[in-house]
Amino acid sequence: MTERSGIRRLDRVLPGLSRVYAGGASGAIVPLAWVSLLAVAAWKRQRIAQIIAAPEADGIVALVTMLVLLGITWFFGNRSSRVAPAEGRFGRHRGAVLGLGLLVLLAGAALLAPLLAPFDPNAIDLGAGRLLPPSAAHWLGTDELGRDLLSRTLYGARISLLIGVLAVAIAVTVGTAVGAIAGYAGGWLDTLLMRTVDLFLSLPRLVLLITAMALFRPSLPLIVLLLGLTGWMGVSRLVRGQVLSVREREYIQAARALGFGPSRILGRHILPNVATPIIVAATLGIGNAILAEAALSYLGLGVQPPIASWGSIIQSGADRLTDAWWITTFPGLAIAFTVMSFNLVGDGLRDSLDPRRGE
Repeated sequence: MTERSGIRRLDRVLPGLSRVYAGGASGAIVPLAWVSLLAVAAWKRQRIAQIIAAPEADGIVALVTMLVLLGITWFFGNRSSRVAPAEGRFGRHRGAVLGLGLLVLLAGAALLAPLLAPFDPNAIDLGAGRLLPPSAAHWLGTDELGRDLLSRTLYGARISLLIGVLAVAIAVTVGTAVGAIAGYAGGWLDTLLMRTVDLFLSLPRLVLLITAMALFRPSLPLIVLLLGLTGWMGVSRLVRGQVLSVREREYIQAARALGFGPSRILGRHILPNVATPIIVAATLGIGNAILAEAALSYLGLGVQPPIASWGSIIQSGADRLTDAWWITTFPGLAIAFTVMSFNLVGDGLRDSLDPRRGE
């Protein structure tokens, strides 16, 4: 039995070990995720037993999510140990691997919040539980209503990440469509669409968001929609430039000669070849969307109580920076590390997916 085959056998116990040996970017992430999930299952075994004995919606969803994550981790950990060139380049980007690891842990903690949270995030204690500093009982302290800050931060991660991902999905969809049509069609349509983009870019995004939220009742779907519809312009410019650079290449001209229509050429030949900058822009955009949501919530125009988001938690402690510093500090650190992680991953993807970069 060769050394490689022996390590591959160990994947059945610790998924991803062979990819650590091969130098893959996922090599360190997959075993970390696997061990973390098993550690959570062992740590919260009593809570899991309670959910099984007395099922509740959030708890059942968390258990199913844990099983799905274990399955995904097992699948990726036991696939071929061969490392693609792009993955190898990503793996050598230490900052990107660190950012990806932090995001995996953060996303796992957010998805498993019903298991990990020690208290109900909305449970109020107006007695001796108010404004308690970090301690063994409340790791991150409590707020002015006696609510456990660790629990609220974990549940807030779900809201902040959900808003960031959905808003960027809308922005990327709209921006890609506008940019692709403008770049491929050219002429007066290109001019009209780009002048529309210039008009939106000339308006301060935060002012638009504040005005819209002041006119309508703030809600989670509205926040997602507004963040998406005010963040697509940069993507459209990026996609237009990429489409302009490839639309006259030989394989596109051959597709036209074969009688393929514009929609098929864009969908099957152009967009797949300009996907790399779109992926990078989407990764970087999630961090910006989380910051924008935090700014709106801090102003009282974002997520409304009692729903917890990182921005709303910071807003609740804004007037107690001196005597209850932990209320704003820990959610602020969560935002900072999350945005930094998305930026690091975006930089790593840009460097690893760029075909012009050598090994």
